[in-house]
Amino acid sequence: MPGVPAATHQSHDTPASAAMFEARGVSLRFGGVQALTDVSFSIRKGELFSIIGPNGAGKTSMVNCISGRYRPTTGKVFFNGRDITGMTPNHRASLGIGRTFQNLALFGHMTVLDNIMVGRHHLLKNNFLTGSLYWLTGARKEELAHRREVEEIIDFLEIQHVRKAVAGTLSYGLRKRVELARAVALKPDLILLDEPMAGMNLEEKEDMARYIVDLNEEWGMTVVMIEHDMGVVMDISHRVMVLEFGKKIAEGTPEEVLADPRVKRAYLGEDDEDETAPAQEVA
Repeated sequence: MPGVPAATHQSHDTPASAAMFEARGVSLRFGGVQALTDVSFSIRKGELFSIIGPNGAGKTSMVNCISGRYRPTTGKVFFNGRDITGMTPNHRASLGIGRTFQNLALFGHMTVLDNIMVGRHHLLKNNFLTGSLYWLTGARKEELAHRREVEEIIDFLEIQHVRKAVAGTLSYGLRKRVELARAVALKPDLILLDEPMAGMNLEEKEDMARYIVDLNEEWGMTVVMIEHDMGVVMDISHRVMVLEFGKKIAEGTPEEVLADPRVKRAYLGEDDEDETAPAQEVA
């Protein structure tokens, strides 16, 4: 993808023991629908890891199992060596797992600044009782510190000009950027991005890809991304996992995944037929 720095895949060949997140035999069923079947993989600290596959492949279901929105029917998930399978989304957020959603989940009636401040609530130390003594405790000092960090995020994502605007009045591309800002405000170690570039034009995609790379390389966040734009995925990912009908069919560097015949069949629409064979005549 033009304008987006390619990832350095070799620099992330760390031992499996260094995994930040691990899924072991994760299956997920909704009634008679099998969304995931025995999916196992690990994500290393500092990686930009993408999950791809056709529509209905189970990508968002897998991300929901990581964030805690869904609990696997069978199997376990681990974060920094700790079994988090039974933990709520809020508990996982407090451990350092943040996310954005495929469909925008902003508070449309609130300002951009207030939406991003919501992302800081897990980090607030003062409670209702100390808040009632606002001027006599460290609550005001704490709020100012949080606002400084939020302003840094606003500068990073280049949304200074809309910081006081009501979120619901913004263009789609800007709202996606605000949602990313809110997820970043949690200061997560692992950030889950569900189709962060869906619905964007080329310029907006290039900007978003640059922000994601910078979050990974400069801010030190481990990134898990679902994205349909193969150009973006292959340009910026360190490793890629491919799902088909809820099963993992490939995992590796972008080059390895692109060369996998199962991926060509399932995702790229190619087959194993001899390309030199004469084409069938169309009646």
